[in-house]
Amino acid sequence: MDFSKRFVALGDSFTEGVGDDDPSRPHGVRGWADRVAEQLCAADEEWGYANLAVRGKKVRQVVAEQLPAALELKPTLVTLYAGGNDILRPSVDIDDLMGEYDAAVAALRGSGAAVVLFTGFDSSGSAVFGKTRGRTAIYNEWVREVADRHEAVIADYWRWREFKDWRYWAQDRLHMGAPGHTLMAKRVLEVLRHADTIDTPELETAPALGRLRKVQADAQWAREHVVPWVKRRLTGTSSGDSLSARYPAYVRLAVSAAAPGAVPDAGASPEPGAR
Repeated sequence: MDFSKRFVALGDSFTEGVGDDDPSRPHGVRGWADRVAEQLCAADEEWGYANLAVRGKKVRQVVAEQLPAALELKPTLVTLYAGGNDILRPSVDIDDLMGEYDAAVAALRGSGAAVVLFTGFDSSGSAVFGKTRGRTAIYNEWVREVADRHEAVIADYWRWREFKDWRYWAQDRLHMGAPGHTLMAKRVLEVLRHADTIDTPELETAPALGRLRKVQADAQWAREHVVPWVKRRLTGTSSGDSLSARYPAYVRLAVSAAAPGAVPDAGASPEPGAR
């Protein structure tokens, strides 16, 4: 298939779709980028969609591994979020890191693509990740400067305060759940000034937890999610080490409440599920 409008999504788990489970899709996830692509494809058959994002990737990995592939795809629209995994490291030189980020955005804009950049989420409500809030604020100022310099558009995650409601998040408290990815898709489409048929998620009433039950829930979360996350950091491994891009070639996604189908471009090969 030849597409005159080509959307490529770059980044890490946020853009791959982690937290928005869908066993019918590559890596077993859907995500906001898929949801945006569904709306674009439904409105215009000239849209194709590729998603090169892989969980666990840091800025330099995204630039080295995903940028060349993206440029070969000759996109007309690119979304980029990278940096969250760097910010969570014990030490990071954000100023140095954002020099490479800036060069990547310059290359994408130089190719003629429109570019959407994301600020980082305000994690002040998290007992664990809230400690990185200052780093994220510095990162965000760099994102704004890069966007101004290269005339990119910003999807301002930091200022979308509705995401501070933890009912939008997955059980790991690090990734958005299906409601969060759904709302993010609506917000991105608003940034693109594109109409959508996505219903605003209806959130379930959060159960009231007593002190003991809350302590038990936090302990279970730490065992199931924090300990494996810390172990990967200590061993220098990533949950995305065995994964490749979900959609390395252009596809068209059909809107469906459950599991939209995809029509792969010629030459596209199936990708392995998450392991």
